[in-house]
Amino acid sequence: MKSHQEPKERFLQLLGQHKIVQQHFGHSCRKSSQKGKMYNSRSMKSALATVILATTCFASSCVVAKPNMYANFPVTEKSYKGSKTISVSYTGQAARHVLHTSLKSLAGKGNGEPNPKLKAQMLSYYSGKEEGRKIISPTSKGDFKVKQSMVDEISKGKDLKGKTYKGLVNGFPGQMSGPEVFEFMIDKASSSDGGFDPLTGYNYPQLISKFMMGAVFYSQAVDNYLDEKMGAENKPNNKPYKKGAHYTGKEHSWDEAFGYFGAPAHAMSLKPEEAYNIAKRKNVKVADANGDGTVDLITEMTYGHAYYAADSDKAGTNYMQTIFKAFVDGRKLITSADGAALTDKQREELKGYASTIKVTWEKVIAEAAFKYAGSTYKDLEKLNTIVESNGDASKAFATYGKHWGELKGFLMALETSGRDLGEAGIRMNRLVGYGPVLLGGGQVIGINNKGDFITGGDRSMGEYQVHMIKLQKVLGDTFDLKARKNDMTGQMDGLLESLGSSRSAEND
Repeated sequence: MKSHQEPKERFLQLLGQHKIVQQHFGHSCRKSSQKGKMYNSRSMKSALATVILATTCFASSCVVAKPNMYANFPVTEKSYKGSKTISVSYTGQAARHVLHTSLKSLAGKGNGEPNPKLKAQMLSYYSGKEEGRKIISPTSKGDFKVKQSMVDEISKGKDLKGKTYKGLVNGFPGQMSGPEVFEFMIDKASSSDGGFDPLTGYNYPQLISKFMMGAVFYSQAVDNYLDEKMGAENKPNNKPYKKGAHYTGKEHSWDEAFGYFGAPAHAMSLKPEEAYNIAKRKNVKVADANGDGTVDLITEMTYGHAYYAADSDKAGTNYMQTIFKAFVDGRKLITSADGAALTDKQREELKGYASTIKVTWEKVIAEAAFKYAGSTYKDLEKLNTIVESNGDASKAFATYGKHWGELKGFLMALETSGRDLGEAGIRMNRLVGYGPVLLGGGQVIGINNKGDFITGGDRSMGEYQVHMIKLQKVLGDTFDLKARKNDMTGQMDGLLESLGSSRSAEND
């Protein structure tokens, strides 16, 4: 017959289990001399909550936090009186990733005629907060079953406009702010044919998507949560993020920055190709970390810049792991404060993790721009061959517009971090211009007072190839890039020779 355990003995047994689990959090129970007790009530509550969580998870096959996961950090906020035991929360960021991917999909739905209904639908995913918005992308694909079908299942009342970079966007014509650029492009996309305008070479799904990843996700993370909100008095760790919240100011600020990066919570255990393929809705077994048969769009999906970090890492870099580890280490540090205000030393350490994230994240975007500058170069080479043989260039021109849109969107994104790129930023904008060089020469040079694009200039496609090579050099040197996919910089001498002396092609 089994003997009955006293409460104290049972607690100590559970505490032994807790010590195993707590190593994953960097969270320690504090001793208290009050009334001769070994553990204070707060520590006992935290320990028990963690053990209950672990026991429940083992029973139900859910994911328990491991050193390589961003999950299951316990509640440390002292004023919280509710039943929640986990403080991690970034559902709003996941909802905005889904709003972005859905908006990108809608941007390619036009039929070439003005479409007010499509425009209104696109705006509902950009600036709306209403209930009832379906998730257009990502959705289930074959055995890759997605858990949520409505945006509100992730988080209610979220929009993209309110979080958009408010500064002037120098890389886009018209001297517009971030929200104005998006609303302008949404209007143009709604009346384009499949999102592409052959008169300007603009591919709106790509321009909107790549710039939004910077103007919302990157900008909010590196110029707000990992910058302003790291101040001692801004969202302090000894107060809830907002009244009644189960997380502290610093915990939630850090979580929100992590959410904007777009990595699944188990990304540290994934190979670059595995993390990359989750975004492609491939290999559900890798994505479905808790084994429930569906992919949770909050914790198990790869979005945005995490996808591009994985893409670069396939070429030998370590951007995903570097950023992810800095996020986990920073969250461990915050959790270890156990709801107390961070000391100056702790904040300096946290700022070090934030700096690692910022620098590496910037490299991820610059690597993507470098890659698409190379793709644009190759597209121009194909187009030159087709034009010289009097062939049909329509399909190749559309591909060129797609790659140029990705390039331009990423370059515009680099402007939104709060860091002045100085001369390098000016050079990149001048090399690329406001639009791709068109088949007959020239490119977009501005917008008139009616909102129509103005094209002009005399850049040739051959000269523009030289500019793509020069752009790659500026990007590689400025951001110390390592992956350098589609590197065309070795083609400069041969290209200049083929262009002859008609123009130097050396001027920006």
